[in-house]
Amino acid sequence: MAENLRVVGDTLPGADLNAPLLEVEDLRVEFKVRGKRIPTVRGVSFTLEQGKTLAIVGESGSGKSVTSQAVMGILDSPPGYVTGGEVRLRGVDLLAQDEESRRTVRANHIAIVFQDALSALNPLWSVGFQIGELFRVHRGTSRADAKRRAIELLDQVGIPDAKNRVGHYPHQFSGGMRQRVMIAMALALDPEVLIADEPTTALDVTVQAQIMRLLKQIQDERNMGLILITHDLGVVADVADDVAVMYAGEIVERASIHDAFKRPAHPYTKALLRAIPRVDTVGRELEVIPGLPPNPAALPSGCPFHPRCWAVDPERCATEAPPYEEVTDDHRSLCHFAKEVYRDER
Repeated sequence: MAENLRVVGDTLPGADLNAPLLEVEDLRVEFKVRGKRIPTVRGVSFTLEQGKTLAIVGESGSGKSVTSQAVMGILDSPPGYVTGGEVRLRGVDLLAQDEESRRTVRANHIAIVFQDALSALNPLWSVGFQIGELFRVHRGTSRADAKRRAIELLDQVGIPDAKNRVGHYPHQFSGGMRQRVMIAMALALDPEVLIADEPTTALDVTVQAQIMRLLKQIQDERNMGLILITHDLGVVADVADDVAVMYAGEIVERASIHDAFKRPAHPYTKALLRAIPRVDTVGRELEVIPGLPPNPAALPSGCPFHPRCWAVDPERCATEAPPYEEVTDDHRSLCHFAKEVYRDER
């Protein structure tokens, strides 16, 4: 239903409906701090097809959220600047558009769910007013119609007694319910792409599962493209189609979620999987990745992961930048020993 509405209705000017839904190619972002240029996103590329879910996974500081902000066009500038690459929505390069054009794309075509709903929501306005504002500003609807649509959305995302709770304020909702409100706001204008940036942060395990099921259900109903940003591979295991693993501002592995779990081809991905708690490891100490993620302002030479890597060749990995190796169709790894890691059953 959502797809048909897009074809006959609010279609992005210049869009090619036969082009991939979202293509990010060689995206580069730098932060300028005290006169120094710090590379934060370094040549990120991925494709998102309609109706599919891409998980972008990595530790804090790997560049996941900065990538999503650059795609959305909401990067704080200064200090952050997009210095290269393309972000194409149905073939239209969003980075080449002026700010006014980008503003019409946001919410109408691409929307985002932030990880901290309490900070993202305005404490001075009811949740119904904040959802309804999208319809008033972008669609010119009346206050009564905007409120009616807000109630419908709150009901859709599972807010009990939505008709009465539409007038409540953010602090009157639990963390999980606030996140549902954020999802309702993101869905208000029927976007083609939804980015969920750490949507389950600070929520207990049961509520995490509920939020992930809700996102998957809504995506299936609307046939949206969904990007899930998280530091936890386990959170997205049941909902994602593909995964992009980020480290030090780069995508170090791209694969289907099945291939990434069954046989990863990068030591970092394998280390992340080993760190996930499992029922068969009860009573044993959890594995950890030694060391800390690198400082973007002082990246190691060669492969950025080599100081922490369990499969490192000190001479080669510390001096030579790794190539992208294609271990199978649609499975690529940024590692000198990708094929060896892929074959390693440990």
